[in-house]
Amino acid sequence: MIDNFKPPIKSRTTNDLLAIVGSPKKWNPEALKLAKSELSNRNVDTKEIDNAVMLAIKNEEAEELKKAEKSYQISDFILKPKSTIFELLFTWELKKDGYILKAQQQKSFRIALIVIILFVYFISLINKS
Repeated sequence: MIDNFKPPIKSRTTNDLLAIVGSPKKWNPEALKLAKSELSNRNVDTKEIDNAVMLAIKNEEAEELKKAEKSYQISDFILKPKSTIFELLFTWELKKDGYILKAQQQKSFRIALIVIILFVYFISLINKS
């Protein structure tokens, strides 16, 4: 197999190779095969490789949990109001992307916005009469 990566897989440190093997979703399958082969050539213990995989899984789970617990803050509306409101109104993939709490807040915001719009509309109709 040809190593066309920059830097080449063979020139990377053992820790770099363990990181590649531990995160197969983030790497090209060819890079993964080369990293496994190079670890084998370096006589790296399979327990060390398994530990790298377990560490990567734990890190991914921690990231997923962090995303799920991320919420909108008042500072979001103050510091970046346009992007926050745009995300609340027009983004449909928050739950799918793992942002569970943000998706719940978005749903509540949209319901509140509809109620406010209807309230203003009905008040304007009453004032015209």
